[in-house]
Amino acid sequence: MASRDDFYARLFQRHAHPFSAWSRLLSAPLLLVPLWTRRWWLYLPIAAWFAFNPVITPPARNPSSFATRAILGEESWTRDPTSEPKLLALSAMASGSLIGAMMAGYQRSKMGAVAGTGIFMALTLWEWKLWADRFDRERRRPPI
Repeated sequence: MASRDDFYARLFQRHAHPFSAWSRLLSAPLLLVPLWTRRWWLYLPIAAWFAFNPVITPPARNPSSFATRAILGEESWTRDPTSEPKLLALSAMASGSLIGAMMAGYQRSKMGAVAGTGIFMALTLWEWKLWADRFDRERRRPPI
């Protein structure tokens, strides 16, 4: 029987496929649509998309893609998030900006929703850069 860690490792391999990673990031603005339109049922297909996205893509085979290296670096970081406080802070700021964008969407503030979403995506790309750097460092590290 496969362990929980094996399950997550296989899931991260699929999520690390460039199509999965980029499409999930670019789908983030969809989270504002149900709030803006007050059509709460729209969260059902959005949640289904986010849940099934890493399952429907094949595992990443080549770590040359920036998105693949970022997601595999994220997997490593999630085992010990306190190892890189800068990433922990960026993650908190990205989450806060997405929450702010969602609140602005609920208030139908176009400027706030767009700004919050833009900040979220920029911070997420910065996280991806740091996670990709972590993946590259770990890949260069000689085995013990």
